[in-house]
Amino acid sequence: MDPAKVVRVGQTDLMVTQLGFGGGTLGDPTELTSDHQAELTVEAAYASGVAHFDTSPWYGNGKSEHRVGRILRTKPRDDFVLTTKVGRVYRRPADPKTFHQSRWLGGFQFDLDFDYTREGFQRSYEQSLMRLGMTSVDGLLIHDLDPRHQKSEEGVVHALQQLDGGGGYQELSDMKARGEIKAIGAGVNHTGMIPRFLERFDIDFFLVAMPHTLTDQEMLHDELPLCEERNASVVIGAPFASGILATGARANAYYRYQPATPEILDRVGRMEAVCERYSVPLPAAALQFPFGHPAVASVIPGCNSPEQFRQISAWMRVDIPGEFWQELKSERLIDPASPTPAT
Repeated sequence: MDPAKVVRVGQTDLMVTQLGFGGGTLGDPTELTSDHQAELTVEAAYASGVAHFDTSPWYGNGKSEHRVGRILRTKPRDDFVLTTKVGRVYRRPADPKTFHQSRWLGGFQFDLDFDYTREGFQRSYEQSLMRLGMTSVDGLLIHDLDPRHQKSEEGVVHALQQLDGGGGYQELSDMKARGEIKAIGAGVNHTGMIPRFLERFDIDFFLVAMPHTLTDQEMLHDELPLCEERNASVVIGAPFASGILATGARANAYYRYQPATPEILDRVGRMEAVCERYSVPLPAAALQFPFGHPAVASVIPGCNSPEQFRQISAWMRVDIPGEFWQELKSERLIDPASPTPAT
C-alpha cells in the first residue's frame, strides 16, 4: 500500500495522502517530547512525501499547532494539506498561579471554553492561524461535539443549537464558499454522532478517533454506509486503538485511552498469533485494515520521533495476503462482513 497515494476527500477539491500525520502526540498527552524532537518528526513526515497534516487547538492546549506550524510554515504552501479544528476558544486563566490543566502531561497552561457559534469559530480559527504562524488551512473540523466532552445529552443539544442557530456551521460554509477552506469536517469519538451531523449539515469528511479499527467495527453496518451514501469521506485518527495495536498485548498496553482489559488483551493476543503465521506485523494490519472500506480516505496515526514515523511508513508498505484477512474473519477476530484491502 502506497503511503503517498493521493485520494480525494468527498466531492471537494481537498486531496490527501493515504498516510497522514496526526498531531495529537505532539501535544504531549502522556510523555514529554522536546521541541527539537517534535520538529524532526514533522520534518521526517514531510520528507517522506506525506502531504496530509492534522492538528488541533486541543492537542496540548496549543502546543501541537505551534510545533506543526514551526516546520510547515517554512515549506512551499502548495506542497501539503493542513487541517485543524474549531470548537474550543482559549484564554488566560483567571488565576495563572493556581491554575493547572490536567489532561496533557506537557500541555500549555491556558483555560478554554467550548463555543460552536459563528463568533466562536471565527476566534478559534484566528487563534489557530497565529499559533501555526500561517495564514491558511485547507480544512476545518468541528471538534468533540459529543456526550463525553459536552458532559451530557443536554450539552450535545446545546452545542448543536450553537452550531445551527448560532451560525457556527454557516460560518464554515461561508469560508468554504469564499475559498478560505476546501472542506468541512467533524471529529467524532463515538458512534451515534455521524447521523446527527448529517441530518442537519453537509459534512465533507469525518475524522473518526476510535470506532473503526482492527479491534472495533462499530460503524460498519450503519455509519460507514451512511457516509458512503452522502459522499462523506472518513479519516481514521487512531488506527492503533490508542496503543495496543502498535505495542501488542503486553502489560500496560492501552486501549481506548485506558489500560487494556484482560478480554481485549486476549483478543489482541489471538490476532498476534494469526499475524505470526502469516509474517504480518500487527501494526501493519492495523494501519491497512481501514482501507478496505471505500469511504476511508486516509489514516493519521500519531508519533513523536522520526524513527516512529519511518516505521509507520514501512508498515503501510507491507504486503498482506488475502488469506490473512480471511483467517481473522473465520476466527471472529474481525466482523466477517468487514471489507478488507485488496491483495
